[in-house]
Amino acid sequence: MNKFVDDNLHETRNNLVKEITLLSEAQFNSMPGMNKWSIAQVCHHLVLVEEASIKAIAWGLKETDRAPKERKNVHHILLNRTKKIKAPKIVEPDVKPFEVQQIIDLLNQSRKKLMTFLSTIEDKSILAKKSVMHPALGELPLDQWIEQIYLHEQRHIEQINELKLLLEATP
Repeated sequence: MNKFVDDNLHETRNNLVKEITLLSEAQFNSMPGMNKWSIAQVCHHLVLVEEASIKAIAWGLKETDRAPKERKNVHHILLNRTKKIKAPKIVEPDVKPFEVQQIIDLLNQSRKKLMTFLSTIEDKSILAKKSVMHPALGELPLDQWIEQIYLHEQRHIEQINELKLLLEATP
């Protein structure tokens, strides 16, 4: 892993935890409207995406004939929130309420799994040489799968901030 990606994974996760730590359980689980997730659900989705990304990268490393296509501008695609991306069923969050600490624990567990998994890859250069199909981004080199984790999280931090503003506006 390069330091830039490590730093971004760490910094983005710290920002996410900072955004949710002081929320009450009611704020955390409040549904702002039809077809909108609560902040808790957004966070649970992030856990599921991180875990699914580990599986996809592991699968991609085992493949022998999956040379990457061209690199994508994942920054632009993921950080442009004007384009809605529908979450695949496998990463849709639970509808049950969550406690803030419970989600923080899940986030910590999924990040620990990711970092432990990445530490087992001896030759990191292989990540740029293999690819796997991403449900929203198409064929994606494995190193960009790692990058999309923190970019996706940044996208949802913006969403969480919007949800917090909606909560403040509701009497």
